[in-house]
Amino acid sequence: MRLRIAAVGRAKGGPEAALVSDYIKRTGKSGRPLGLGPVELSEIDERKAQGKAAQAEALRRACPDGAVLIALDERGDTVTSPQFTDWIAKARDSGAREVCFLIGGADGLDPALVAECRHVLSFGRLVWPHMLARAMLAEQIYRATQILAGTPYHRV
Repeated sequence: MRLRIAAVGRAKGGPEAALVSDYIKRTGKSGRPLGLGPVELSEIDERKAQGKAAQAEALRRACPDGAVLIALDERGDTVTSPQFTDWIAKARDSGAREVCFLIGGADGLDPALVAECRHVLSFGRLVWPHMLARAMLAEQIYRATQILAGTPYHRV
């Protein structure tokens, strides 16, 4: 099952972009034997999609029809890494071809798009910079592969 991070905004390099790239590469290697991956990053240019509705439409286009949608939103559910892993594993095991994680622009995601999502994830009540949220999400996707593989990477 393919995994995609569809995010409004473009990374311009820097440490966050390097982290995202590193975790995407790691997931590609470790996820393949588990039926997960590759992970792709689709970036939506804010200049071409201004406003929540236009960004929502661009994010929808970045995800194939039938993809399981998971939104990142500060009003979403705070879950543990094993619970997050379970979301991915259940999607894979139910025959989904792709899970698409959605990260909105500075004003967040359009509520209509959030309503279409199977899950809505929050990294807590704090607000995180979008590039850091991408890095945190990429790490959690990698962590999910490690949990599924039974490696000691995830310790509780």
